[in-house]
Amino acid sequence: MPHESRTVAPTFPYDHVKFEDGTKHKPPADWALLPPGDAALTKRLKEAGPTWTVKQRKGKRIVSLGVWGPADTIARLKAEREAEQQDPAYLRKLEASRARAARAQEAYVATFRAEVLAFLAFDPAHAALADALAAAVTAHATPVGSGTVARTQRIGVDERAEAAVIAWMRHQTTAYDHLSIPRVKGKRREVRAQLARASRALLHHYRTMPHYDEPSCPLRRALQR
Repeated sequence: MPHESRTVAPTFPYDHVKFEDGTKHKPPADWALLPPGDAALTKRLKEAGPTWTVKQRKGKRIVSLGVWGPADTIARLKAEREAEQQDPAYLRKLEASRARAARAQEAYVATFRAEVLAFLAFDPAHAALADALAAAVTAHATPVGSGTVARTQRIGVDERAEAAVIAWMRHQTTAYDHLSIPRVKGKRREVRAQLARASRALLHHYRTMPHYDEPSCPLRRALQR
């Protein structure tokens, strides 16, 4: 078994893992657990093989809890990695990569905000409100690693913008976060659909009614907080 690379699940006791067939196994005595955090180091350890990658489902996501592998291999790769990270050429390459990522993020934020405004399509009389809402949604949805719909690649940016607006309104302008929703299959989806219809109806007022000015409007209240 140690000579095979595989994906395993965490289990109790914590120095054991669970294979796909449900059986529990203790990693070899000369193995160690490399924590997650350094993607390059993890990749090199897996390439050196064999390894056991510990993964666990958290909600809709599957996260890595680390990789078991030969302790001497981990030590060697760590030493190589530390030496590499001190190399001036590596540091220059890293800085250039970070600069590219920052520029790409800045461009994406601008594009996303423009798509939010396009989806809102408020009457010009409500331009200031549209700007405030677009800024709030963009700030919440676009940070790298936020896990929001704005970061997915499965749908176009216009669809991401629309979904992000509706999600933001669900949490900020409705009582969704305080609702006690029965644990019935499809019930949460049903509630979300109802709230989405209410949010879309509210947005419609600002698209079609230039003189719409309701002080108790939940959207205005949310943006004033």
